[in-house]
Amino acid sequence: DFGRIAAQTAKQVILQRVREAERTIIYNEFSAYEKDIMQGIVERQDKRYIYVNLGKIEAVLSKQDQMPNEFYQPHDRIKVYVSRVENTSKGPQVFVSRSHPDLLRRLFEQEVPEVYDGIVEIVSIAREAGDRSKVAVRSNDENIDAVGTCVGPKGQRVQAIVNELKGENMDIVEWNEDPAVFITNALNPAQVIDVIFDEENPKACTVVVPDYQLSLAIGKRGQNARLAAKLTNHKIDIKSESDMAEYYEKQAQDQEVASEEVAHDEAIVQSDYTDDEYETIAFNDETVENTDQDA
Repeated sequence: DFGRIAAQTAKQVILQRVREAERTIIYNEFSAYEKDIMQGIVERQDKRYIYVNLGKIEAVLSKQDQMPNEFYQPHDRIKVYVSRVENTSKGPQVFVSRSHPDLLRRLFEQEVPEVYDGIVEIVSIAREAGDRSKVAVRSNDENIDAVGTCVGPKGQRVQAIVNELKGENMDIVEWNEDPAVFITNALNPAQVIDVIFDEENPKACTVVVPDYQLSLAIGKRGQNARLAAKLTNHKIDIKSESDMAEYYEKQAQDQEVASEEVAHDEAIVQSDYTDDEYETIAFNDETVENTDQDA
């Protein structure tokens, strides 16, 4: 009996070690995919998660990581971004996302060889998953057009990404080291007349647009302006051309009123002197002059 118990104990220890080794192998394998993209199959879902089969492990897709315009069915094939991998007491756990901005970055790397090779660089991404995104790109080769390369012939490259994201609108804009130019590009498709930066806060600016372009520049529920602000990392206040003209006119009027008040105050100060005081002042001045002459 003692020998049988010892054998069973040894067997359990060996099995435990084997399971731990398997968990370590799986953890190391999927850790290599962290911050990368994988394709999986939707297995099932509950109130909290959608469970995605990635082969050797079942990943979890939480509510906040799902796209609001997507509905998932069992056996659906989807591409997911591996946001993190944790080694828990129950084994490795993989968390994936469909709403993460870097999912967009990885999709561009898959569809655009120049992005994967680093010839075209994605500088920043502003995303409202399932609705609209803005992507700022620049070329490290003066002979290559960054925006055109990402769009592709007849829009095929960007369209493949839009299809993968179930119709998410995509604005690809050219990055520029001049903040004013970059902000102008980011507000595309709206036209921009001027970008005026705050003297006290260089990360804040007022953008002037034609009156008929105001709604387009702001966007539906402020989306265009909001995404442009996030993309450029600037606080953007959009005003129409007529609003700015009124602002400058009022500013000029205020300055004129202020100047008149100063002139009025000076006149009052001068009128406070009596005739005797003026004579005394004049006399004193004359005395000083005579003294200087005597000297």
